[in-house]
Amino acid sequence: MSLEITREEFSDADRTRFAARLEESLDALALLLARPDFGTGPATLGAELELSLVDACGRPLPVNRAVLANALDPRVALEIDRFNLEINARPVRFAGRAFGALAAELSDALAAVTRAVAPLGGRPIAIGILPTLTAGDLRPGMLTDSHRYRALSNALRRLRHEPFRIRIDGADPLDVLCDDVTFEGANTSLQIHLRVEPTVFAATFNAAQIATAPVLAAAGNSPLFLGHRLWTETRVALFRQAVDERIATAEEDWHPGRVSFGHGWVRRGAHELFAESVALHRPLLPLVASEEPLALVRDGGTPALDELRLHHGTVWPWNRAVYDPTNGGHLRIELRALPAGPSAIDMTANAAFLIGLTLALSAEGDRLVNALTFGQCRRNFYEAARRGLDADLLWPSPHPPSPRLVPAARLIAEVLPLAQDALGRAGIEQEESTALLNVVAARVRERRTGAFWQLETLAMLERHAPREAALRELVVRYLELAASGWPVHEWPLDA
Repeated sequence: MSLEITREEFSDADRTRFAARLEESLDALALLLARPDFGTGPATLGAELELSLVDACGRPLPVNRAVLANALDPRVALEIDRFNLEINARPVRFAGRAFGALAAELSDALAAVTRAVAPLGGRPIAIGILPTLTAGDLRPGMLTDSHRYRALSNALRRLRHEPFRIRIDGADPLDVLCDDVTFEGANTSLQIHLRVEPTVFAATFNAAQIATAPVLAAAGNSPLFLGHRLWTETRVALFRQAVDERIATAEEDWHPGRVSFGHGWVRRGAHELFAESVALHRPLLPLVASEEPLALVRDGGTPALDELRLHHGTVWPWNRAVYDPTNGGHLRIELRALPAGPSAIDMTANAAFLIGLTLALSAEGDRLVNALTFGQCRRNFYEAARRGLDADLLWPSPHPPSPRLVPAARLIAEVLPLAQDALGRAGIEQEESTALLNVVAARVRERRTGAFWQLETLAMLERHAPREAALRELVVRYLELAASGWPVHEWPLDA
């Protein structure tokens, strides 16, 4: 979100003005993207890492404001629940040892958070969903005390008029009602930002959509929520339902969910994704800035497009277009599907695999979007989230029938060399890409993702303790092993 949120309630007049400004902003963006030199320049890599804060017993510790005050680090920001924080890494040049530089940036900021929370008796943890969360930890009072989050909560509840219902299948199916968006704070992710020039945006974005499923299958780290064993990546199901303003009983409500995989292939460029979010989703935070974007861009300037960025930030596709007005403006693709954790090396390896495979597939963009329907691509994403390495994914084949179902583990082994070649062509040093992608290859070969480790460890601990105690012990062990620096496929499994 670009604008500072200073209000929590809005009028119909505010919404009318905001809607008009959104249309003006889309026109301004179209003119901006038509400039021959817009968004050109070296590629960069950035990241956001969402964290939970826990006490000595592995339980959520709702002290994010105190930690923020202690940290005094501009890279650290509040997140939606009082036990959440976010690290915003400074972008690095996408060349040489870019992933190592990004990992060092994240590690430095994480160390600042660790120092800041220690006097409060806590530690940060990077894990897709904190296993020790209970429904009581997600009550409305857990919402972070800020205009931004209260305004977002008010807006979603104004549209919905009834509690949010969370239904997720799995070994222990879950069906629970929640009164606020605080359930969304259970999800923590690693979001990767790749700067992309406008001329290749469409091909790169479509490639990212295709690449996300096999990478997510290899990266699962969120199998537990409220004591229930659910999806390998339960975040995918939980996030969609936790901020869904649609009313279940309103059959005439045609709006899609605010969290989705998207609605089709990108045909021309980033503008259509911004236009899609305006056309399909009602504004939640209709705050209008003083800038006149259309006049500014016609005068040769670079508008902030605050309203468009604010609105686009309240729509959460798993891969998202980003407009950044700094230094003349540019576009990025925000890759939002990866979970936080388990270890720093695992997260860096996942990022390298996702970026590498995206770049590899972007060179075949036209062929792939004709060989795989968008519906098939979307189906792959949800299968990967549900079943991880046990998923069967549809993938184009040179021989009929095509696409055909391929076991995720086999597919990952086949495409890892493509990812490495693409990273090399992009200027990433071979030693770095080899080391990182070997981590993914070993994890898949051992079939030991973070999700697998959590479920297996829980099963062993439950032989000697009830589930609540077992979950606390699981988190304590997870913290120790994550701090060791070992990748998750090397973590021991013992009672």
